[in-house]
Amino acid sequence: MAQLICERLTGKPTEGFTSAAMEWGTQTEPEARAVYSARIGELVDEVGFIEHPTIAMAGASPDGVTDDALVEIKCANSATHLEYVLSGKPPARYTTQMQWQMACTCKPACDFVSYDPRLPEHLQLLIVRVPRDDAMIADLEAEVRKFLVELDEKINKLKEIRL
Repeated sequence: MAQLICERLTGKPTEGFTSAAMEWGTQTEPEARAVYSARIGELVDEVGFIEHPTIAMAGASPDGVTDDALVEIKCANSATHLEYVLSGKPPARYTTQMQWQMACTCKPACDFVSYDPRLPEHLQLLIVRVPRDDAMIADLEAEVRKFLVELDEKINKLKEIRL
């Protein structure tokens, strides 16, 4: 919340931390998207920020969109990727992110994609389809609305302070 308050008051994005692993993910994502697209035989559109259809000042930035699903791409280190492969499902920590993206885009599913080209070919690409969960989305929307009210209250309070 503090980061959003700063961004709204200054009109400038705040700088974030970037690690070598994050750089790897950013650099490898276009390749992962292309490999995924070839595998499913469908084009993947890159999109920017998509506003939520009913909640102002809220939205999401999925890694890609197909005709019937979103795409969330992770290019983690090899050990983490192999954990995803062995479990056969996306980690719980990404569930909220994917459900929120479906809320914003009204898509019925999101493909969790994990990619690591450093591994043998048969282990490089994991695709797991995650269906939309309307009950979870309703809870997320309620929490976001609450969060945004609190955010606005703090911004208004800060605007009234005279030092």
